[in-house]
Amino acid sequence: MILTAHQPVYLPWLGLFHKIALADVFVSFNQVQYLTKDWNNRNKIMTAQGPIWLTVPVLSSGHREKLLTEIEINNDVPWQRKHWKSLYLNYQNTAHFKRYADFFEDIYLKRTWKFLTELNDTMLLWFLNTLGIDTIFRDARDYAFQGAKNTLVLDMCVQLQADAYMFGSLGREYADEESFSRRNIKPCFQDYVHPVYPQQSKTFVSHLSVIDLLFNCGPNSLDILMSGNVSKMQLQAGLAA
Repeated sequence: MILTAHQPVYLPWLGLFHKIALADVFVSFNQVQYLTKDWNNRNKIMTAQGPIWLTVPVLSSGHREKLLTEIEINNDVPWQRKHWKSLYLNYQNTAHFKRYADFFEDIYLKRTWKFLTELNDTMLLWFLNTLGIDTIFRDARDYAFQGAKNTLVLDMCVQLQADAYMFGSLGREYADEESFSRRNIKPCFQDYVHPVYPQQSKTFVSHLSVIDLLFNCGPNSLDILMSGNVSKMQLQAGLAA
């Protein structure tokens, strides 16, 4: 079984979905400290003037000591209407905006969100289903993983009986491959090549939220985000060799 994990992030980029698509099981790793100026509560979309940030405001009191699951959204700020307006104004003329608009209208105009991770995981599950990625989803709160960085990942692999773990590219900086080998677990490292796809801008801009791909390319999005990168079948063959 191939395992991977990641912190819940807002409107994720394409590389996260490639990493999840390579795994059999994905853990939403929400039992870690909230990071300011990171991807937990923000991401980029495209506008006629170039990329802009969409940021979910959070209550700042004590957030440096809180776990991600404890971070509350600051709903005194009208962020939901603002984000919906940004999506509508900048993507309404894309080929597939109408295909997905109802979901985002519900998220932003018909529901109220208290916790950041609830919002992020709800959207992630929809993205996975819409893209056609059938990786099993697990919540870290249902387990008692111990350790930090390398030892934390290793403990997660042991508890979930993984044969391999898919790190992001930064995993090379802290992964102790020997410790995994002693447990008969193979560490794998993602090296994502960002695809170029039809976009509204004249000059292609990469590393935006997955919504940019979905609104522009619709049902072809999964094939596009996987293109030029290792597939799950290729990864499995390499692990079996």
